[in-house]
Amino acid sequence: MCAPLPKDVRQEIPSYTNPQSADYVALYTFADLDALIELYGHLRMLNPGNQVNFTTASDLKQDDYTSHLVLLGGVDWNAVTREVTKSRRVEVPVRQEFRDTDDPEFNGFEVLDGPAKRVFRPVLDGSKKLLEDVAQFYRGPNPYNSERTVTICNGMYGRGTLGAVRALTDVRFRNRNNAYIKQRFSGQSEFSILSRILVVQGKVVTPDWTGPDTVLHEWSPGE
Repeated sequence: MCAPLPKDVRQEIPSYTNPQSADYVALYTFADLDALIELYGHLRMLNPGNQVNFTTASDLKQDDYTSHLVLLGGVDWNAVTREVTKSRRVEVPVRQEFRDTDDPEFNGFEVLDGPAKRVFRPVLDGSKKLLEDVAQFYRGPNPYNSERTVTICNGMYGRGTLGAVRALTDVRFRNRNNAYIKQRFSGQSEFSILSRILVVQGKVVTPDWTGPDTVLHEWSPGE
């Protein structure tokens, strides 16, 4: 489930986002399309006999909340990510700041589980080109139905969200990162990983959670 593109962004490409237009394309109204396409294809491949649906937060139906939920995107545009994390329905000691500006000094992920507050921020160069994002991968019980799960992939920017998804979809890294999860969080039904997402020439580099300096913070209950 993605955020819908805000109205002011949709107005920049009205031929494709206006349902009255002959050129209307519904997917242009979705945020985080890269992450959505990457994840949807992967889930359909692994679950050929199961129905996998995608939608925006604004079109979520009543029964969708109590299904297995995958939330793509952060608290700025995705109302369900905001509801689940900001309302403390998910008790993870990590809070994503609202991105009111592209200045990295004023946006990032705040970690609250130590004696002093820590904030991990994206890195941009002088021309506001993104060099490094910060992304969270969270998995735990669905707060609306304990027999289902919720998974959150969110970055400060869209490339961070894509990096969080590709950590477990990229054929070169998914087995390694999955093994890391099983070893690190054995027996835990809930965990969170905050990681660095490198951006090289505008392209997302899949994070290797076993590598040095990639994982910025990790958490599971009781730690």
